[in-house]
Amino acid sequence: MPVALDVAQPGFATTVEALRLHSWKLGPGRPMLVIDQFTDADFKLVVDDRADVHVNSKDGKFYLGWFPTGRPGTDGEGWVIAVTGTAKTRGYRVSFDTETPADIVAAAVAQVLATSQPL
Repeated sequence: MPVALDVAQPGFATTVEALRLHSWKLGPGRPMLVIDQFTDADFKLVVDDRADVHVNSKDGKFYLGWFPTGRPGTDGEGWVIAVTGTAKTRGYRVSFDTETPADIVAAAVAQVLATSQPL
């Protein structure tokens, strides 16, 4: 149902139905949805002594870190995706906290992997 909006009044108006509560996916979920997207042919996977998982592309330009109990020195950072830039274009880094649903991180990783092209 469309939301009623009266542009003549400041702020916005809505209907009671539009204000109904929603159920949202919460909690980390299944991290293997993220990890299973990587193949041995193109990526190296390392599990360290804290049980943190690190995935690197073999060319060294992509990194994924999963820190189930939070990345040391951060406030609950659970996932890190980083892509190294070039001399002309900066790279980027995205992070998610430990409670971000793995489905969301998996979707972000899928989008990043879809943009990679062999040189």
